[in-house]
Amino acid sequence: MSNTLLLMSDEHNPRYAASYGHPFIRTPNMERLARMGAVYENAYCTSPLCMPSRSSFMSGLWVHEMQTYSNCNVLMEDAHYPTYGRLLAEAGVHTLHIGKTDVYQPGEALGFSEMRRVLDRPLPGDTNHRRQPLAIRRDAAQRADQFGPRDDPWGDDPLLIDEAVAWLTGPALTLGKPWVVAVNLDNPHFPHYVTPELWDMYPEGGDLPEHGLDCESAQHPYAQDLRTHFQAEQFTEEQVRGLRRGYLGCVTFVDQQLGRLLDALERTGQLASTNVVYTSDHGEMLGKFGMWWKCSLYEDSARVPLIAAGPDFPVGARVGTPVTLLDVQASLFHTMGVSRPASQHGSPLQEVKADDAERIVFSEYHGHGTRSGAYMIRQGPWKLIWYVEGPQQLFNLEEDPEELHNLAEANSDRVRRMSGQLRRICDPELESRRAHAFEAKQLAYIASRGMY
Repeated sequence: MSNTLLLMSDEHNPRYAASYGHPFIRTPNMERLARMGAVYENAYCTSPLCMPSRSSFMSGLWVHEMQTYSNCNVLMEDAHYPTYGRLLAEAGVHTLHIGKTDVYQPGEALGFSEMRRVLDRPLPGDTNHRRQPLAIRRDAAQRADQFGPRDDPWGDDPLLIDEAVAWLTGPALTLGKPWVVAVNLDNPHFPHYVTPELWDMYPEGGDLPEHGLDCESAQHPYAQDLRTHFQAEQFTEEQVRGLRRGYLGCVTFVDQQLGRLLDALERTGQLASTNVVYTSDHGEMLGKFGMWWKCSLYEDSARVPLIAAGPDFPVGARVGTPVTLLDVQASLFHTMGVSRPASQHGSPLQEVKADDAERIVFSEYHGHGTRSGAYMIRQGPWKLIWYVEGPQQLFNLEEDPEELHNLAEANSDRVRRMSGQLRRICDPELESRRAHAFEAKQLAYIASRGMY
């Protein structure tokens, strides 16, 4: 039985890491972890938005089962789903959560053995999630100015790592029981402010996206919705270049924090016996197809980095089989020899074959910025994005990793088979109706209490 340290960042597109092939970003600690363990090349979140993704990871459930559709957190009183922190603690594992929660219940209700520097999302959360008619973020264009060098850009993240290092080099050594520690950072989530040193590190980082508005995928109605919602077409070239440059520095900052955690384990002789997992809650479009942030089931938004090393993982492996964050959560139970509830989804990473062409993974989106629900099924090289109110998209990611060519019309049989796989997970039309009804209920509640 090995202890586990999980570092979860926020909004890290895995393509912006050296271990995933980026040509010049500096992420030496992610590479260090990759040399020690396994890189999962096709890892996905279960919903490309903070609260839905983190809530799903916390509970082991699909987003539609929990009705944690958006970043609005009112009317969550009935969401008493047991967390992995509670279940493992009840089985004798010390569970420690450090940093942001951003889930369906406040930190004190999540059942971890210990919580430090908890950062809950204040009520009512995001109130701009109306989808019909589509809400517009009137301040979104101003967000595009939030980049560049600052003397102290990192918020609480350094303090969270300080807390984790103090625990790993102190209480962890005398605890006398197995432990799981989850450290949750805000970076590289926007704003993309960085230190002058990290800004100067990436003069070549202020480039323009290779794939813009002229691409077929940029013209999908849901992509157009997201650009409208975020006022993305108002972004200037200077802002696009600055945000992309700043993002590189934010990722390097996260890498440095991973290094601090690895060094603490190494100094105390715990590194070889501890599973260390690095991942994120969702990705970042970073201007591709003219889109920003997340909220899309395109690869840059829905994929996450996933690097895992330690006694439970092979050394220097590259795993092509698609996985999700629910598989990461299942791994925590597998390591500790604790059974999960039958209602929870996912399989331990330790049991995932390196190249399983039959394995299916699922993601969904019901949050702000698009007119209705969307679902993703990934199997082997094939990826179906099934839209409730838009044309379906089918991509062969082996031949078209940038998702430039929709093959749905020419592959109707495959679309039908993969749609059938989706329907074995949920009824997409029904779940979309439930999401719209819950959204309306939340908005009525917010309006009745003047919470805007």
